[in-house]
Amino acid sequence: MKSVPVWIWYTAIRVILFAVPLAVLLIAGVTPWIAALVAAVFGFSASLLFLRRPRESMSSELYAARHREKPVVREDDEAEDAAIAAAAEPAAEKPVKPAAE
Repeated sequence: MKSVPVWIWYTAIRVILFAVPLAVLLIAGVTPWIAALVAAVFGFSASLLFLRRPRESMSSELYAARHREKPVVREDDEAEDAAIAAAAEPAAEKPVKPAAE
């Protein structure tokens, strides 16, 4: 079974850390904009305190993806490059006709 990428877990936990306090505050009858503000502050603070490892792991994965030695080549990339090259060849092979005087 393939493991879920870190960024999906991190994002899901961040959404939960915002949504749960927001729902509780709205059910308690707090004004919606105040509830959203308090939930955002809570979610941000909790993620800074409790999600250090997933955040660092995600950061290192993003850094590694941006600074690869050799870019990832996919099968369809090679097919697209061949199609573009084939389309460009006939235009290059046509002889240029001189303008009629």
